[in-house]
Amino acid sequence: MAVGEATLTVETAGPVATVVISNPARRNAMTPDMWRQLPLLLDRIEAEPAVRVLVLTGAGDTFCAGADLGDVDEMLAAGDASTAVVAEERLAAFAKPTVAAVRGACVGGGCLLAVACDLRVVADDARFGVPPARLGLVYPTPATRRLAALVGPATAKYLLFTGELIDAERAARVGLADEVVPADRLADRITDLTGSIAVRSQLSVAAAKEIVDGRADPERVAWWHGQARTSGEAREGVAAFHERRPARFAWTFPTGE
Repeated sequence: MAVGEATLTVETAGPVATVVISNPARRNAMTPDMWRQLPLLLDRIEAEPAVRVLVLTGAGDTFCAGADLGDVDEMLAAGDASTAVVAEERLAAFAKPTVAAVRGACVGGGCLLAVACDLRVVADDARFGVPPARLGLVYPTPATRRLAALVGPATAKYLLFTGELIDAERAARVGLADEVVPADRLADRITDLTGSIAVRSQLSVAAAKEIVDGRADPERVAWWHGQARTSGEAREGVAAFHERRPARFAWTFPTGE
């Protein structure tokens, strides 16, 4: 990667894949090309059986300062069909657990990428903001509703109406952050958390994600229960509990799931 290049990179360590947002000249703002690239990367990572957890983070000491605003007329014309919306929706629908590791600015499109993840572990120097009212923009419907579902209508309105930044402590109080850690401990905490998730039954984790997110209809729920009956995951988990040993879970998504 050339110095100063705006790009997304993927780093894989065992069962954990990390997507790194890098645009040093613009505090890791997402360019149109980066928005278009993200769903393709997610498709590739999701299809890799060895990957059990996805981490999204920013290069250096900034998560993402938002979207590179570029052509305003093009943005206005796209509305809810923008490449940013497509990317955020793909991230929200990712079949495996996703964790945002946040340092520094997490603003605008960056904040909504973090909201599209399942969990957000943030450094104590993190700052969050959603600035459409500063720019005269109408935020996309899916992202706005996802934000409101996470933090509640009143806090979502506060963020959207004022465009003000909130610190990590307040983000944790309103549910925007799941954990706050010292900045120099963020990488270690992400390693510990993703390692814990990766050794759990991926059947249990994937089913829980779909059900919590409201994406599992009765037929799909019945499919998950069928997987639990036939996969051997529960028998292995119970045996490991009684034998006081780590469970050796082996379930992965069937091809095409």
